Amino acid sequence: MSETTIVQNMIERVTANVEKVIIGKRRSIQQTLIALICEGHLLIEDVPGLGKTMLARSIAKSIGCTFSRIQFTPDMLPSDVTGVSVYNQKTQEFQFRPGPIFTQIVLADEINRATPKTQAALLEAMEERQTTVDGITYAMSNPFLVLATQNPIEYEGTFPLPEAQVDRFIMRIHLGYPERKDEIAILDSQIDHHPIRDLEQVVSAEELTEAQAAVKTVYMDDQIKSYIVSIATATRQHPDVYLGASPRGSLALFKTSRAYAALSGRDYVIPDDVKALAVPTLAHRLIISPSARIKNVDPETIVKETLATVTVPGARAAA
Repeated sequence: MSETTIVQNMIERVTANVEKVIIGKRRSIQQTLIALICEGHLLIEDVPGLGKTMLARSIAKSIGCTFSRIQFTPDMLPSDVTGVSVYNQKTQEFQFRPGPIFTQIVLADEINRATPKTQAALLEAMEERQTTVDGITYAMSNPFLVLATQNPIEYEGTFPLPEAQVDRFIMRIHLGYPERKDEIAILDSQIDHHPIRDLEQVVSAEELTEAQAAVKTVYMDDQIKSYIVSIATATRQHPDVYLGASPRGSLALFKTSRAYAALSGRDYVIPDDVKALAVPTLAHRLIISPSARIKNVDPETIVKETLATVTVPGARAAA
């Protein structure tokens, strides 16, 4: 079995399994799995009741990973996330009690309801795959994925995510409302009980690790790399943008494009792979200028405009 087939096979099996619960959202499911395979973290921004929690639970059950949910609230402390050291009177030593972040798939529900200090407790874990508590560093599980959700409508009692934290999410996606036929299918699927009860594991954590290694073998030509950098540079020079995509954004688009190519059955990247994931990987990293914000300029529209203006590289003979 080729490296590309390993990735494609794994994503297709998990997608088909998760679709038993999350109906009509194949693209969103695949984008979540791409983030997982690229060893990144995902921000899901949508209104309540669209299945964000079910998506995280379904993927965790499908790949046999441990799962924990953290419901963020304004009174939550950083130790509620990372854990705390407790003094044991019998041994007369401090023992570390790990928090809910020490698992393989973490659902950070309504992350923008926590204070910036508590939000920052996730930064080290997301970037360096480790957490430091009382001067001692603890390694995170492998695989490790943070699925964070936030409500874009209700802002009362929330704390906007700092740019440094938003930049650590490899992608931001939106589930959106289901189509009419899909919503009817959702009603039919829950006549007796919720379908997540019957969901079975279809991929092992070892197979996921194998897919994560396989996606790194997908070839990307120097022209495609230059194309990615040109797109990121164009966002920085856009007149309506105060702060453009960072080099971490270029790296995110580089990684996800290779995973998307593997999902499409190719062991090389084409410009269409870059275009397919430019919006979810770059839009949330842009900070719109105050004057453009008054005109309701949307970051996703800016990325689409950038894709329309940046020259697409042509084909060339292999060396």
